[in-house]
Amino acid sequence: MGETAPGPDSREVAGFSSLSGWLRRGRQGLNGWPAWRRYALAFGLGLLATGALPPAYLIFLLIPSFTGLYWLMDAAPGPRSALATGWWFGFGYFAAGFYWITFALLVYPDRFGWLAPVAVIGLAAPFALYPALVVWLARKVPGGGPGRVLMFAVLWTLAEWLRAWVFTGFPWNLAGSVWAGSEAVMQAAALTGIYGLSLLTVTAAALPAVLAEDGRGRGWKALAVVYGVLALVWFGGSLRLNGAVDSFVPDVRLRLVQANIPQRLKWQRPLRQSHIQKHMSLSAGRHADTPPPTHIIWGETAAPLFLANDPARLGQVASVVPPGGLLITGAPRTTPRREQTFRVWNSLHAVNDSGRVIATYDKFHLVPFGEYMPLKKLLKLDKITAGGTDFSAGPGLRTLRLPGLPPVGPLICYEVIFPGAVLDRRDRPHWLLNLTNDAWYGRTAGPYQHLAAARFRAVEEGLAVVRVANTGISAVIDAYGRPVARLGLGQQGAIDSRLPTALASPPLYARLGNWLTAWLLLSAAVCGWLLAVRRP
Repeated sequence: MGETAPGPDSREVAGFSSLSGWLRRGRQGLNGWPAWRRYALAFGLGLLATGALPPAYLIFLLIPSFTGLYWLMDAAPGPRSALATGWWFGFGYFAAGFYWITFALLVYPDRFGWLAPVAVIGLAAPFALYPALVVWLARKVPGGGPGRVLMFAVLWTLAEWLRAWVFTGFPWNLAGSVWAGSEAVMQAAALTGIYGLSLLTVTAAALPAVLAEDGRGRGWKALAVVYGVLALVWFGGSLRLNGAVDSFVPDVRLRLVQANIPQRLKWQRPLRQSHIQKHMSLSAGRHADTPPPTHIIWGETAAPLFLANDPARLGQVASVVPPGGLLITGAPRTTPRREQTFRVWNSLHAVNDSGRVIATYDKFHLVPFGEYMPLKKLLKLDKITAGGTDFSAGPGLRTLRLPGLPPVGPLICYEVIFPGAVLDRRDRPHWLLNLTNDAWYGRTAGPYQHLAAARFRAVEEGLAVVRVANTGISAVIDAYGRPVARLGLGQQGAIDSRLPTALASPPLYARLGNWLTAWLLLSAAVCGWLLAVRRP
């Protein structure tokens, strides 16, 4: 009898086997590499992964990056080599992901320019310890297969959560932030927060690594499940957005002013009056297609002086405040003259049409080296921002009640990047206001990544976020993370917008916060461990 030609199913299986064999040979080839070559590849893969971050959103680059890292972890001959592999990956990831921070040192090149190359290394090196520990610990997980990949993703996400708290915290460029380019996928943050998206993202990106392992098709089945979940997340998010109703707070019209003053000119004393005047001109302009604003908002330290201690300037800026409305602006604040101890805060002031400051918020989460200098006596350096006195920290998150506005949670600069820690839980606001000054970072990826973080906080909390940046990107963001009004990076102008309402009830993540993160990671860890140690 003649042989039967293989059917479609057998050809498909053969194709999968061929691909698995090719991947297996590639993975095994790493075993013979010298250490320096493996570390160089890890560094390159870390660089590659940053292409998925805002503003590029080349998310597919995460697959070779994390799959390659996982293979390099297995190729490491010992624990120390695994630790070094993770560190080199992290060094590449954070050096490229944080490159824009060095631009702040070039604003005053005579004082800090020499620190720019040092800053890249000095910042990336300690942050690289997080991936180093992830790889070191994941290598110790017994067994293999999809369960071990899930454990790897759990450890990565746990490291991201720790990064939000250790040494004052800096949860910038979390893996889940790559989905800011997809409004549909972003909606998952309402349930799990951005950490849940990080867990899913790293799992999906590293899972192809198991196709190179021997087994009975577990890798392909796991891929189908995980990528199916990702498709369901997109589909569910699309349904959520299709059912969203655009709703705005009645009788509130905001004007966001973006004066686009270069940072190198901002604090020059002879120019301060012209800076104020530029803000006032943009505030007073008439927009023919919209009603006049009820509230005007300027950016962080838009008033480059101690405004609350200057009655003449308060009277001046009051001339552009709408009748019965407010000007909300950032400005430094100092102790009253009657106090002997001189202290300075980075503050937000609400000024009424009589020129009186009726409310103030002091920033409490200060930027190391930018707003205060750690180990100042040892390093013998001043902070990067103007003035020799370190800023003092405010008392913490609070909710302001201002005339004509719903209760608002103020945030200054990078206070908006902390998941689950952007508002007073005891006195929940109805919207968030983020004043920031990204002028330090020029036309780099930094302002786009900062905006992405603000959009995720909107989804997580179910609240509108109004973001006013001195040089951009200013935006009014609704409770679904969608910008309803926006002024681009490096543009000068003002945008008028209504204020989107909060969701009728807070999302799950807003109600449970870090408890939900802990439960999610614990559940995933248990599942991953059981799958990893189970015999195929």
